[in-house]
Amino acid sequence: MTAVSVEKVNGHAVASEPRFEYDPVAHAEAEAIRTRAEAEAEARRIAAEAEAKAKLATAEEEARKLRLANDKAEARAREEQAAREARIAESNRKREAEERARREEAEQAERAKLEEAKTAEEVALADDRWRAYALNFYRVCAIVALPVQVSAFYNPRALWLMAAPLMLEGGAWVVLKGAAAAVANRRPSWHYRLIAWLLAFIAAGINLWHGLQAFDQATALGTAFASIAGPGVWDLHEHGRIRKRDGKLTWRERRAQRKAAEEEAKRKAAEEERRAAEKEAAEKAAEEARRQLDATRAKEFPKVWEHAVRLAAALGETTVTEAVWKRAHRDVEGTDPAESADIIRMRNAAEMRVEAARQKRPVNRSSSQLASQVPGAKKPRVYTPPARRGVRTKGDVKYTPGARRQASITAKQTAAKDPQ
Repeated sequence: MTAVSVEKVNGHAVASEPRFEYDPVAHAEAEAIRTRAEAEAEARRIAAEAEAKAKLATAEEEARKLRLANDKAEARAREEQAAREARIAESNRKREAEERARREEAEQAERAKLEEAKTAEEVALADDRWRAYALNFYRVCAIVALPVQVSAFYNPRALWLMAAPLMLEGGAWVVLKGAAAAVANRRPSWHYRLIAWLLAFIAAGINLWHGLQAFDQATALGTAFASIAGPGVWDLHEHGRIRKRDGKLTWRERRAQRKAAEEEAKRKAAEEERRAAEKEAAEKAAEEARRQLDATRAKEFPKVWEHAVRLAAALGETTVTEAVWKRAHRDVEGTDPAESADIIRMRNAAEMRVEAARQKRPVNRSSSQLASQVPGAKKPRVYTPPARRGVRTKGDVKYTPGARRQASITAKQTAAKDPQ
């Protein structure tokens, strides 16, 4: 505070210099205002720095997340590109493999076709040669056998008998041609061949009889063999043609077929034995598993098992089937198997714990405050006055660490919003 004194000098009033007086209350108030202003400024500065740091941290976190997202997107794009290229390469490889397989199959089919055609040509050529050789051999044998037969029927007074050998040899030839026609028309040919063999044996007998009387033994045997060999070789040719037409197997093929059939029968018998053994083992295992299951059910669910046994007997079942067990469980527990009142209560409690963990709240739904003046949602308020009424002392009210952190954050936000 200041004071101004007035003095009279030469009859005039003159104001003297002001005098300052020390006022401790005003000084204290000024110091308090200055301290409060400095505190508020410091609080604003701290809040601004905290906000700036928070924004910087948020920006850095967003930038980091953006970088991670970009890196993940780039990596995912690279993976997708690599997978696309791999799929394309795999598709090309499969297509090339399929084309190569088709080409190889076509080439193999063409080679098989050429081989088949070549084999058919060789078979046809061999058949033609075999037919020509058989026919020529028949002619040679007829030329060899005819002179002795003609000599046997020679009679100067009956020259016409000399045609009998021609009738025998020609008849055999005609009958064999009839057999060939029957083969071509898929008709029975055995009687044609039988007649041909009969005529051949008659001619052979004439050659043998006349050769031994008029000539020597060699001539008789040779001409008799010629009479049989010619028709016989031709009949072999026809026999082979008949078997080829009918698709008959050779002796070796039939033997191999019988052997394969025997091996297949043995394999099937062994397979049946194996299946029977596996079935028996499976039945034994199923029976053992059923007994173990019955024992476990009787031990773990004695009431349900006792009722199930009575229910099975009432229904005419020799064992406790699944249907009987299900019905007995519903009768006793009121639910299907694997459910009960205890299990349902346990599941509900577990679901409540999971829901409380997701919502970040206590399981019993009580308040996190420990003070009596901050009650929970369902807890009735109970006021406990301090030791001295009207006087609050340190430690009267206790807060949890979470409540203290929330109060500090609220105070800082209030100071930042209201600098006055």
